Amino acid sequence: MASLELLGFGSTGWGALLIAATLMTLAVTATALAIGAVLGAIVAAAKLSGNLALVTLGNIYTTVFRGVPELLIIYLIYFGGSSAITSIGKAMGYEGFLGLPSFAAGALAVGIISGSYQAEVFRGAFLAISKGELEAASAIGMHRGMRLRRIIMPQVLRLAIPGLGNVWQLSLKDSALISVTGLAELMRTSQVAAGSTRQYFLFFIAGGCLYLILTSLSDRIFNGAERRANRSMPAAAMGQA
Repeated sequence: MASLELLGFGSTGWGALLIAATLMTLAVTATALAIGAVLGAIVAAAKLSGNLALVTLGNIYTTVFRGVPELLIIYLIYFGGSSAITSIGKAMGYEGFLGLPSFAAGALAVGIISGSYQAEVFRGAFLAISKGELEAASAIGMHRGMRLRRIIMPQVLRLAIPGLGNVWQLSLKDSALISVTGLAELMRTSQVAAGSTRQYFLFFIAGGCLYLILTSLSDRIFNGAERRANRSMPAAAMGQA
């Protein structure tokens, strides 16, 4: 009974805070995925450009941010960024500490990590496009912008959905590391609730269940999006893809 009260929505319950923290986790993850999509598209284009300098820079980005521990990147962005902003403020005559907002720093850090994975997803999706389609588009006189808009982007997005689903799940779990910045997302709120009530088992299990709900719902959404994107594709073409 006491456990139900602690997880409830009454005056002594943490239910409302856990729901709010879950929504915060979704907001951080969605923002990070959007940042990562922009970075990933740019890096994928660089790696596909054929330009040695751009290819090298793209490889460095994906190698570094997929190889360095995620927590280290979050520390670097949050604490390192805050130190840099404080130094700039002092140079401009402002006295005092200037910290990066926890949400912005966390979303940016996870977004940079996400971008390193999305770059490979987009690159792989582009390489999976039939060369015959691109050659046919050139043969009928489609300029580069039209090919990008009508053939490349729709195909890349369709083929990238499974990979983006995996990246979303990765970012969702990486968002738990943002708790070190003090942002009241699901992991941080679970920690605070557990510490305040001394019910560590209860609240960490509750937090884990909420993460499982998020990942399960995400799987259903991405699987539905994949089926919807492929519903007009012939079965043979889907098998080749």
